[in-house]
Amino acid sequence: MTPFPVCAKKATSKEKKVTPLMKQYNAIKVKYPNALLLFRVGDFYETFGEDAVITANILNIILTKRGAGSESETALAGFPHHSLNTYLPKLVKAGQRVAICDQLEDPKQTKTIVKRGVTELITPGVSLNDEVLQSKNNNFLAAVHYGSKHLGIAFFGYFYW
Repeated sequence: MTPFPVCAKKATSKEKKVTPLMKQYNAIKVKYPNALLLFRVGDFYETFGEDAVITANILNIILTKRGAGSESETALAGFPHHSLNTYLPKLVKAGQRVAICDQLEDPKQTKTIVKRGVTELITPGVSLNDEVLQSKNNNFLAAVHYGSKHLGIAFFGYFYW
């Protein structure tokens, strides 16, 4: 028995309500905590919370709010999906890892929330996008592996002549 009574949380305090879309976003974001998550919503890639603040600053786009004035209010910044090749290189060149989360099914074919998943993880060292690396400049990549008994290091260079 404790000498002081344990106080329960007040019943009047309201917990932040989370929409199904934000539950899905949060579940995916947990898997990519060190990357900006570009979350496809219709014709836009959207970022939320701290990702939105970072994205808006790097891309010089408007930072707004989702659910403004409600308990579920969160920062939001986004851009049209067809502008990905314009904005993605800017994010990567700013030193950001970027996880692209696309819609995995046609929204017209479902009555529930659209299935989404990360289809690509882009870093300055790993990119399939021609706009991220400059083909007329030297590009270098290094990797280090620390094992319990071994240490490994590898270098790769793409040289422009």
